[in-house]
Formats: sequence, C-alpha cells, structure tokens
Amino acid sequence: MPIIEMHMIEGRTVEQKQRVAAAVTAAVADSLDCSPETVRILITEHREHEFYVAGLSKPQRAALQEQGQ
Repeated sequence: MPIIEMHMIEGRTVEQKQRVAAAVTAAVADSLDCSPETVRILITEHREHEFYVAGLSKPQRAALQEQGQ
C-alpha cells in the first residue's frame, strides 16, 4: 500500500487538491502496477511562514523578488 505525503502552502482549493490527488494516484498506480484503491495520499498544509525554501519564507522570497534580487 503506497502512502504519499504532500506538503504545501495553504491556499489551494478543494478542487485543486482533488485534481492533484487523482493525478498522483494514477501515476503511482501505473508506476507500481498496483490498484488505485491501495494508494493513500496525505496532504498537509502549512501557513506561509512555516514553509521555507533556501532559508526564506514565501513572504520573504516575494519581497526579494519585488526588490529585483
């Protein structure tokens, strides 16, 4: 039973999460030759100040982009 964990910043709609879950389920089932019913997907959402890339939060990265860096 494959279990897929997805972490993302808050703000996506239920429909977007349903679409990504369906796409990932299909890809995993196809890749592993298993039944889609065995695929589990856990989505964890984080506030923008709890998710960092290269040591910077989303607001920090946006501020840098506005400054042209």
